[in-house]
Amino acid sequence: MHIRQLKAEEYDERIALSEFAFQMKMPAERIERERAHFRPEQHWGAFDEEGRLQSALILIPFECWVQGKPFRMGGIAGVATWPEARRNGCVAKLLAHSLAVMKEQKQFVSMLHPFAFPFYRKFGWELTIERKKYEVPMPLLPKRGNSTGRMERCREIETLNGIYERAASQYTGTLVRAENRWHQTVLSDSGLAAVWRNDEGTPQGYIVYEVRDRLLTVRDWAYENGEAQTALWAFIAQHDSMADRIELIVPTDDAMPFLLPDPRFKQEIVPYFMSRIVDVAGIVQSYPFVPFGKEERLKIRVRDEHAPWNDGTFELIWAADGSAEAVAAPEADFDACCDIRALTAMLLGNRRPGGLRAAGLLQGSDEAIGMLERRIPVRTPYLMDFF
Repeated sequence: MHIRQLKAEEYDERIALSEFAFQMKMPAERIERERAHFRPEQHWGAFDEEGRLQSALILIPFECWVQGKPFRMGGIAGVATWPEARRNGCVAKLLAHSLAVMKEQKQFVSMLHPFAFPFYRKFGWELTIERKKYEVPMPLLPKRGNSTGRMERCREIETLNGIYERAASQYTGTLVRAENRWHQTVLSDSGLAAVWRNDEGTPQGYIVYEVRDRLLTVRDWAYENGEAQTALWAFIAQHDSMADRIELIVPTDDAMPFLLPDPRFKQEIVPYFMSRIVDVAGIVQSYPFVPFGKEERLKIRVRDEHAPWNDGTFELIWAADGSAEAVAAPEADFDACCDIRALTAMLLGNRRPGGLRAAGLLQGSDEAIGMLERRIPVRTPYLMDFF
């Protein structure tokens, strides 16, 4: 078996594999339309000795927000294998190869949407993104009162993205959206987009939605403050003659049930995306830890069987301002110990060190756990997109 990037002339073979693996049939016009967007350098395949494609995945270069800072991120998608090649280790080799490629490209973070969480946990990815799904009967929404500002229809990407960036940077895991992503995903389907402007005319919230069969579905929205959020909810309520209920996705820390007169509507926490630290030393050097006024040091043993450069003991050295580095330390000398999944959960999933120790996923003294607790910021993970 050998692994390489696909070639442009292998597009049809890649489509055939995806159609089989994901049990779908793409219309001929869509196949031809997407041919122009095919980026063979992003598709990696495992081939047998006769050169036949056995498995493939897509490694997409993204940026995502981590603790208010953009990080290079490798998005894994489209993982597929022909049935005759399954259980031959093709996907395992592709994932290991992808980790090496991401490390070389300084993509310290990787994210994916799993078909099965246990499968990707074996390779070091961990659940980091959960989302809250609402289904709200229209009569429960407050009607628009004397609120100021105005709503206007808008599909201007610069305006929408400005609001999105300011909102998305408050979370960990949200994508930094390039212009083509707005065109190809957010605004690609039918539906309306509208912006809320405050009294000064500054855009501070937007919504992308559609109404069909008495259901209003919010496909994408963002707001910068409570006033903008209230205005968007009031705008949704204006559709009461067209829709009986609303469906939308929000972060897990969304407080709308508390703010509504009647919070008894359907709310569901949905596990969504997994993340992985690709390079421990790289992410520590770039990560915005909490300042503490003095230098601190902690030796942590990290287990990672699929990325050997992560498997070992690191001394984390924090400066007073929160900047840090991770340097190799003697194997047997450490203050805390965990695998790459637990470390990912701490740095990218807002799972607190104390909770991980209580669950048996992190070992360490009270002093070591306390140091991790005060150095790692608290920030809700969230992702509006899919890839």
